[in-house]
Amino acid sequence: MADAVAPGPRQARDMPANQPSSTATPTSPVVSRTPSSAAVPTGASGRILALDVLRGIAILGTLASNIWLFTTPGGPAAWLSDGFATDDPVRTVLQALSNGKFLALLTLLFGVGLELQYRSMVRQGLPWPGRYVLRAAILFVEGLLHYVLVFEFDVLMGYAIASLLAAYLVGRSDRVVRVWGGVVAGVYVAAIVALTALLVSTSDAGGGQQGGQGQRGGQGAPAAAGDGAASLSTASWLDQVVLRLTHMDVFRIELLLIVPSATVLFLVGSRLVRAGMFSTTEEGARLRRRLAWIGLGAGVPLNALTTWAGPGWVLVDRYLVPPLVALGILALGTTLVARLRPGGSPSLLRRGVEGVGRTALSCYVLQNVLASVICFDWGLGLAGGEPWQVVLIWAGISLTLMVAAPLWLRRWPRGPIELVMHRVYDAGRR
Repeated sequence: MADAVAPGPRQARDMPANQPSSTATPTSPVVSRTPSSAAVPTGASGRILALDVLRGIAILGTLASNIWLFTTPGGPAAWLSDGFATDDPVRTVLQALSNGKFLALLTLLFGVGLELQYRSMVRQGLPWPGRYVLRAAILFVEGLLHYVLVFEFDVLMGYAIASLLAAYLVGRSDRVVRVWGGVVAGVYVAAIVALTALLVSTSDAGGGQQGGQGQRGGQGAPAAAGDGAASLSTASWLDQVVLRLTHMDVFRIELLLIVPSATVLFLVGSRLVRAGMFSTTEEGARLRRRLAWIGLGAGVPLNALTTWAGPGWVLVDRYLVPPLVALGILALGTTLVARLRPGGSPSLLRRGVEGVGRTALSCYVLQNVLASVICFDWGLGLAGGEPWQVVLIWAGISLTLMVAAPLWLRRWPRGPIELVMHRVYDAGRR
């Protein structure tokens, strides 16, 4: 999402599947050799086209998930207070289509960007993680501002923390990465399973009905974020800011789930690059086919089951199954982009999605600002409509981003927030 997910213009042209150990500096970890492979199609700027397209899809997909929070009367705070309940089957299906999957896809792509940055610094003879710590700190500050001023469920803060943890592992040997990644993943899965068992037993003991997201209120719902309906009003932007500051413990508790999950997915994204996910070799194509079959063939049915299993399965439905589906989307999307005609004129749709991907951080923040202005009472106050109205709001914001991003890129090489981030980062070198 940050520029860590959108490396420099020549991020991977003819990039080997792994950085040769001869380029490692004394302060850099040694990376084992693997066969080299050519990169999949690149755009006119030399960027890996699949990464920009998939990143754009992930950003717009994340909005498809978050738009339900903005369109809830009272905003995200009220949605959390109500236990994200809905008795509308259409709304349930639409929410299930995007829930967690595109955020997981974005997280995997962040891991790909982390690997590319590691290679770039090693090639330049720079220590790793070195100055990447500053980049992560800048991202954390951006996330904190985004949380306070815009959106209760910001992910940038979690990404910043997880990227620091992953950065110290990404250049280590495969064995070290497997051990540490396996331990973190194992503890995380065990915690989710234990919490799910508790939620299911509590729901059953309380007489909760099973059979869909429409019954998810009450028993397993988080505590209310405020005292009374007045505190959950969206009539005042300043009151929302105060609410986020005074109830940071409630809104930011999700970091306990985001950080370990993101750390593992960052490492997975890094290792997928080394395994040839973005190469034109038969080995890369075989890896993409296998991941597409596993991720979509197994992940989608599992996701359907957890969606309708009942309120106690909300954590599995949100945090365990979506990464599996995201791997399938990543593999299928990369395969489809690899089949594009080299040098062909991109369609307006592809140009818009690719532009969103190249300005991912700015578009992530802007889409939440636009959603706030459109939905909250201090803006246009359009929250609370029927599902088709929610879809229209999502489509309108998405279209705005897909038009604005390519226009911006005609003059500037990065999104506005990315430009600020780089200026701050470069100022630290002086």
